[in-house]
Amino acid sequence: MDQRMKGGYLKEESGVVRKDWRGRIRVGLIYPNIYHVGMSNLGFQSLYGLLNRFEDVVCERIFLPARDDPEEDTIRSLESQRALHEFDILAFSISFENDYLNVLEILARSGIPFRSEERNEDHPLIISGGITCFLNPEPLAQFMDCFVIGEAESVLMPFFETYRTYTNKKARLEALATNVVGVYVPAFYHVVYERNGLISSFEPRGNYPKTIRRVLAKHLDELEMSSIVLSPHTIFSNTFLIEVSRGCKYGCRFCAAGFVYRPPRQWGPATLSRKIHEGSRKAHRIGLIGASISDIGCIGELCRPALRMGARISFSSLRADSLTTDILELLRQSGTKTVTLAPDAGSERMRRVINKGISEEDILNAASLLVENGIPNVRLYFMVGLPSEEWSDVEEIVALCKRVKHQFLKTSRAKKRIGEITVSLNCFVPKPFTPFQWQPFEDIRELKAKIRKVTNELRQVANIRVHADLPQWAYIQALLSRGDRRTGDLLINAHKNNGNWVKTLKESVINPDFYTYRERSFTEILPWDFIDHGINKSFLIEEFRKSLRAETTPACDPDRCTLCGVC
Repeated sequence: MDQRMKGGYLKEESGVVRKDWRGRIRVGLIYPNIYHVGMSNLGFQSLYGLLNRFEDVVCERIFLPARDDPEEDTIRSLESQRALHEFDILAFSISFENDYLNVLEILARSGIPFRSEERNEDHPLIISGGITCFLNPEPLAQFMDCFVIGEAESVLMPFFETYRTYTNKKARLEALATNVVGVYVPAFYHVVYERNGLISSFEPRGNYPKTIRRVLAKHLDELEMSSIVLSPHTIFSNTFLIEVSRGCKYGCRFCAAGFVYRPPRQWGPATLSRKIHEGSRKAHRIGLIGASISDIGCIGELCRPALRMGARISFSSLRADSLTTDILELLRQSGTKTVTLAPDAGSERMRRVINKGISEEDILNAASLLVENGIPNVRLYFMVGLPSEEWSDVEEIVALCKRVKHQFLKTSRAKKRIGEITVSLNCFVPKPFTPFQWQPFEDIRELKAKIRKVTNELRQVANIRVHADLPQWAYIQALLSRGDRRTGDLLINAHKNNGNWVKTLKESVINPDFYTYRERSFTEILPWDFIDHGINKSFLIEEFRKSLRAETTPACDPDRCTLCGVC
């Protein structure tokens, strides 16, 4: 094990929680990736703080050891160096489908059987939550005793009340599945498949809910929403992260978070002001996390006191059509050198297809404003393989990048220096609970050709760099995003093959293209249909049909709109 994991990290962390184990429920909170990635995840940190608020719970963090650690090393908790089998509960927080294999790696290196049916009373209760579980937990259904579908803040209290009441694992799971909204126990549900591979039925095995209703926290201002632990060994080194909002009102049709976190919610100005002040006392940098931070009208007023205290402010996301004077001044005073803008598509038509809601004029104006305010570099985020995309739309990515470069040149002449444009090119992956959930993933060869075209044409343009996604990995993400329970067998085989997906897919009796390249019908039972996010399927279908007509939908307004069904 990495020597820093044996205590070195703890010495350099502030905010670590330490508790005596005696008489407490022992929870190992696992982020299935390395420490540097896991401790940069605000959701993981918030959950660590929430769990340790319970007087009779002790929560310790667990990460995947670095790749250069000996394979025989036992994975241990960070705080007390205990092995995983010593915990009562192992709780996985999973943000990305590509971390699924790490879940199996952690279980294997801890001597814990993969499948829930192979574990007994002596093994910890294995649970999982996170955005991937909101969307489609089925690829991990074989491995988890239960899932939390929704935001943990609203589930933890009833979860532990039920857990304390029973001592037998099966009785606990039965009570959790019956009484706690948002808890899903896969073993209590039976899936029947037709001969063509489609799902013919998904039914509870007993008196359990037919659908699992996701849970959301209603009163954000009562929640913990900032860094618990500060560390220099993370992606956001010694940065105090603050969540400012959940969900997004714009309804981009490819974005799962914009649908499953509905309705969009924001923390109030008083809470944000208090947290920003706290962050400016604890760290030199404050990172504000949200889908569209510029929608918070008073953000400049809230951040100015922190700047006066010497803190620097950064934003997780900014829309090209909402760069205000306040925001630009905050970025300039914070010494920001690069800002990410996400046109997502090159042509105006494709931006209407995905309901992006920004124009080319917005993008070019944003590029000029950034340079004028001393921010020399911009990162542009695009996707290829979107539904109804044509080659002319791909060519428009190149054309738009060149127009942004031209705008840079015009604005930079006064500065006597031109910055750099980094183009991030990614493959579109259809996600559950979006209007594109029925659409196929584009053929890898087509994706490679599109990426090659953009890369080749921009390679010769000075001050533009292109970073491109690997279509093969996007294919795996598409497989795991929309797979059913049978894809769990693929995960086990991929683990046996040391992560060699090419070999795994060649050997598989399951055709992976069934999950990736196949267009679904609107009447098909989808693997995640048992989850109720409150969104009417008819709304998603109509949004998809509008995308084919390149028609847009206004931004979500929870006070007046009832279109999608959530409100």
